[in-house]
Amino acid sequence: MNDVFIGKGDLAGKAVYANRDFKAGEIVIQYHLKPLSFAEYQHLPETEKMFTHTHWGIIYLYSVPERYVNHSNQPNTYQDLINKRDIALRNIKKGEIITSDATKDDIA
Repeated sequence: MNDVFIGKGDLAGKAVYANRDFKAGEIVIQYHLKPLSFAEYQHLPETEKMFTHTHWGIIYLYSVPERYVNHSNQPNTYQDLINKRDIALRNIKKGEIITSDATKDDIA
C-alpha cells in the first residue's frame, strides 16, 4: 500500500489518495477481495456490509485500501474486475484522491 494512503473522505469518513504520481494505464490499486457465501454475508456486521459488492453472482468483501475508493461521476480510475485492480484513466498527481465510478462494474 506504499503507492496510496488512506485519508479523509466521503466513504465512512475515509478516502484513498495517491502517494506518488501515476500515468494513465498504470495499476493504482491491486484488490484483495474475499469471496463470501450468503451465510457469511448475513453474519457480517452492518458496518462491513457497506464494503461488499456482487460480481458475477459472487459476493465480495473489499479490503483496505480498495474499500475506501470514493465514487465520482468523473473518476480517475476504472475497475478491472477480471484482474482485481483499479487502473488510472488519466495521469494522477501525488496527493490526489483516487476515485472510481461506483455505478459501473467494468470487467476489463
